[in-house]
Amino acid sequence: MKKSSLPALSEAPGVYLFWQGKVPIYIGKAINLKNRITSYFDLKLSAKSAKMVESAERISIIKVASELEALLLEASLIKKYQPKYNFIAKDDKHALYIKITKEKYPRVITVRKNDFPSFGPFPSSNKVYSTLGMLRKIFPFADHKLGKRPCIYSQIGLCHPCPNEIEGLGGKNIKVLRKQYLKNIKNINLVLSGKSKSVINSLNKEMKSLSENELFEKANEVRKQIENLNYITQKPTPENNFLVNPNLEEDIKREELKNLKEILNIKSVHRIECCDISHISGFLPTASMITFIDASPDKSLYRRFKIISSKNNDVLSMTEIAKRRLKHLKKWGVPDLIFVDGGKAQVNAFRKVFGQYQIPIVAITKGRESLDFSKGPALNLVLRIRNESHRFAQKYHNLLFKKNLLTM
Repeated sequence: MKKSSLPALSEAPGVYLFWQGKVPIYIGKAINLKNRITSYFDLKLSAKSAKMVESAERISIIKVASELEALLLEASLIKKYQPKYNFIAKDDKHALYIKITKEKYPRVITVRKNDFPSFGPFPSSNKVYSTLGMLRKIFPFADHKLGKRPCIYSQIGLCHPCPNEIEGLGGKNIKVLRKQYLKNIKNINLVLSGKSKSVINSLNKEMKSLSENELFEKANEVRKQIENLNYITQKPTPENNFLVNPNLEEDIKREELKNLKEILNIKSVHRIECCDISHISGFLPTASMITFIDASPDKSLYRRFKIISSKNNDVLSMTEIAKRRLKHLKKWGVPDLIFVDGGKAQVNAFRKVFGQYQIPIVAITKGRESLDFSKGPALNLVLRIRNESHRFAQKYHNLLFKKNLLTM
């Protein structure tokens, strides 16, 4: 197969299939489909990979909305079709599986042997660890056997409650905390089984109950779990839907935009921007401005800022960013919608600066100033925008933090 025969490629995450006749001979996944597929034709390949590309007659792609969905879809398709070159690539190395052990405190671990029950096979160990890392931030779990002291991950909330710590408490606390730990394991099991929707429904009921009992802090923790789980899973879509309709991802994004326009009562949402502030107690404050065109990120339009006016005041920082954005309105382009990651005060600060322009400015976090994105396909789009904004702002803040350490 030659590079000139490649189909139109997207920079979205997804799964790609190399075909020989009606049989897929290799299945892979990528965060950026275009970059990954073109690399097969631009780089010097190993003998096995070169033979696979030469044998392929065509390539098809399946775009998805999230990294987790791509990982699970890839594993499902490999298990279903057992492509020739996926298994040739594993001649010297068994594929990776995710296993939940059967113990008093079940562990979530990776194994090379398909011991029941397990999830996989996953051809990319890096992606497995990345996905487990995302899940662990939502539902903390242990990957270690019982010991006498709380593990190091318990100190950063990734093994919470830590089984070692639970066993050391004694009394009624053991039952309460063990129940909490087992609940996390159950949710992980459901997500990896493709049943994230039932997990989200259960968490919504729990959040409502906590709010009704005025346990607002705990309710907020559950809300964050829901938002993060929504982001990494997006809209669960059966693999056959992608195979029947190769343009399913575009259709989903059109529905997201349509729903967003209905919620906001505006005519166009072609260009959406989101601004976010990042700092640690006022130290090295930074801001991000990310841009989505037709529900997809356009990284050429991303901008990042060092905050100059204020060290630990998000409202003043947002005012500064709004003013700096306004100076480049014509040069950078005019957005149809601006999301501000913050509350009423931050949104009002942005609106005050943009007062003469008819550009909707909306809070992306829940609160009185934000709109209800809790239902409908627009939620997935809003969550992608919010999390991409967080990622980009945090990335710049971390860069400045490392540079500052080197000069101290």
